[in-house]
Amino acid sequence: MRIWRLLRYLVLAAPLLAGPAPAQFTAGDLAQRPRWETFLKEAEVVKQEQLAFEQGVTEPWKLTLRQGGVVRSAIWKDATGVRGGYLEGWRYEVAAYIVDKLLDLGMVPPTVTRVWEGRAGSCQLWIDGTALYRDLVKKPANEAAFRSDAWKDAGYISQFFDNLIGNEDRHQGNVLVTRDFRAILIDHSRTFRVGKSFVEEIPFSAKNVVPDELMRRLPRALVDRTAALDEKTFREALASYLSETEIQALLARQRLLLHEVRRIVGRFGERNVLY
Repeated sequence: MRIWRLLRYLVLAAPLLAGPAPAQFTAGDLAQRPRWETFLKEAEVVKQEQLAFEQGVTEPWKLTLRQGGVVRSAIWKDATGVRGGYLEGWRYEVAAYIVDKLLDLGMVPPTVTRVWEGRAGSCQLWIDGTALYRDLVKKPANEAAFRSDAWKDAGYISQFFDNLIGNEDRHQGNVLVTRDFRAILIDHSRTFRVGKSFVEEIPFSAKNVVPDELMRRLPRALVDRTAALDEKTFREALASYLSETEIQALLARQRLLLHEVRRIVGRFGERNVLY
């Protein structure tokens, strides 16, 4: 199972820290999100390149966008239906970003709906100065960074997020790493699943992850925000992107996720889990 193999890399054993993990996107980055959302919707497309299957199984387009004196790249995809045995949906990309904002998570790049060449799709800001985790983890010089407490904590938070959005496809090829080893989560077109295994269970739980590698440290504020989100809030934010069945599945996973966190707190103690 690919998510299990990624998990072992993300939370490779390291001593626990007393302080919180640093943010993934910085405060300055997060303050600019509204600006980038507008840019992604309105900027002129001045160059386009379709990525090969090896670069993205949905074969998305890399667009170069320009507005005023600002030029940035973005990933646009309109994937829908079953591809390679998996259900794909561009709307899930936007929904994942919305949930990221609801949680104040700050790990998913700005993503919007954009109609391009007559077709609706997701348009996500290309994050400059990053590399794929699968490429960096092979280099011995990066071993210490990927064994650090900060990286381990980012892995726990990623587990939490993927549990909520029902992500069956987290792997080393869809985690970006910044120059200072912060984790950015991309490729969410296979999320918000509704099958039995995503309604009665969550992807990461005591059933498939050993205790010391399962959401062992989490920001208290993240857990509190998740608990405070009600059906009305989710529905108002996501109705344009998720079906009723998908929203109900999300609510079911929310309950399961919070139950799992309570179980972990009960086993290890609140002060050793929440910070």
